[in-house]
This record gives sequence, structure tokens and C-alpha cells, in this order.
Amino acid sequence: MVQSLISRLIATAEETAAKASEAVEAAAPAAESSGTSAQGIMEKVQALFVVYGLKLLAAIAIYIIGKMVVKVLCAIVEKMMVKANVDTTLAKFTRHIMYFGLMICVIIAALQMLGVPTAQFVVVLGAAGLAIGFALQGSLSNFASGILIMIFKPFKAGDYVEIANQGGTVVEVQLFNTVINTPDNVRVVVPNGGITSNNIKNYTANGQRRLDMVFGISYSDDIQKAREIITEVINSDDRVLESPAPTIAVSELADSSVNFVVRPWATVADYWGLYFDMQEKIKTALEAGGCTIPFPQHDVHMIQEK
Repeated sequence: MVQSLISRLIATAEETAAKASEAVEAAAPAAESSGTSAQGIMEKVQALFVVYGLKLLAAIAIYIIGKMVVKVLCAIVEKMMVKANVDTTLAKFTRHIMYFGLMICVIIAALQMLGVPTAQFVVVLGAAGLAIGFALQGSLSNFASGILIMIFKPFKAGDYVEIANQGGTVVEVQLFNTVINTPDNVRVVVPNGGITSNNIKNYTANGQRRLDMVFGISYSDDIQKAREIITEVINSDDRVLESPAPTIAVSELADSSVNFVVRPWATVADYWGLYFDMQEKIKTALEAGGCTIPFPQHDVHMIQEK
């Protein structure tokens, strides 16, 4: 019985060894195939790394070199605009806009090098720009007007102007608004769109201004003497310009007076000071010379019925 049990164990062991040997022999080709497959995968990975690695390096090079070129171009454009006496604010703004636009082109070129489809990106960017344009229509109008003001320069900081029914001294011309100070020192911010769509009066641009004054004398006064008095007062003030020559003439035979128009010329800086002084000096001189400055009056005749 024991011998029989041993014989069975030996037979079972031999059978198990035989099955194991068959399994090893069957697994050998699979192992060889697996090794070959792993090697192929590694080769493919290396090939992909070479191709896309070169593309990645090219894309990085395009971005870095493109950025450097864009900066140089924008700096050159800004310098050229400054040399052409373009407003500094406009020059800087143009540089930023140019930089932004060119960098978008550089980024698109880098993405194309990587094989990323950029057509949809451009479409989305254009649609977004269109939507933003509609939403900011009023602001863009003010912006465009600000660009025109900076280019054509109908006025500059320090000029006394009348724009959009507002008179005052220009403090600053911005891209969207123009800031002015009124004579009573009130700060007014005027949208640029309202400026370019209306008349602009610049009282400073020509450097000289004419004073328009009217003085009346009585009908009984000597017109020639009054003219000589006014002429003497005008010529005695150094702020009055010799050219253009002052105008002193009878302008109207009014109801109560003979009116003289007195129109001397002065620099913009001397305008108001000379205007106020002439009002006082001419009146005082006319009275000292025996002329009467009349005021409106009516003669009333009463008829008594019998």
C-alpha cells in the first residue's frame, strides 16, 4: 500500500513537471514577442520625441525671437512718432496696440508650428472683437476722436478754447476725454466724440487777439476831439500792438449817443488785462477832455389841453 502511494506521488510529480515544461516552452515565443513589442514602442516614442521635440523647440524659438523683433519694431515706431512731434500719449498708445497685435500673430505662428489648428481660434478672436466693438461703440467713438485730436492738434494743453459749449483752458488731452478748467476754476471733462462733432474755437492758437470795445459820446461833443483822446490812450499803452493797427471809428449814430468802435490788438497773454484797463482809461480820458458819455434817455413833451 505504501509502495503504491509512493508510485502515485512520483507519477503525479512527473506529470506536473511535464506540464510545467510545456508551459515554459509555450511562453517562450510570447516572451520573445513581448520583448520585440516593447522595443518597437520605445523606437516609436523616440521617433515621436524627435519630431515633436524639434517642433516644440521651433515653436519656442519663434515665440522668443518674434517677441524680441516685435519689441524692437514697436520701439522704432514710437521713436519715429515722437520725432514727428506726435503727441506722447498717442505714441505710447500706438506702441502698446502694435505690440498686442503683433504678439497675437507670433503666438498663432508658434501654435501652427506645433500643429495646433488656429483657424477656429482666429474666428473666435474676430467674433469676440466684433462683440466688444458693439458693446463699446460710444467709447470707441470717443477713442477715435481722441486719436484725431492728437494727430491734427486743433488745440493743446494750455490753450483757451470753447468746445462742446464749454469754455476754458485745456489741462490735458486724453484718449477718451479732454479735461479743461473754466475761468472760475471748475474742472470739466468733455468726451472727445462731442468735440470733433462740433465747432472748436481756439482763442490762443494765433497768438494775438483783437479787443472789441464800444464807447459813446454825446451828440453835442466834438467827434474829432473824442477820436484824438481815444487814440492817445491807445498809443500810450505798450501792450497794444503796432501791427495790426488799431481801429478807431464811428460805428453808429444811436438813439442817445454817437458810438465809437475801438479795436486794438494785443497778445493772448495781455488780452484781459488790457481790456479791463482800456475800459477805465478811455472813460476817464473822455470825461477829462470834456466829452460826455451819455446814457439812454427819452424826452417827454407834455401838452396841456385848454
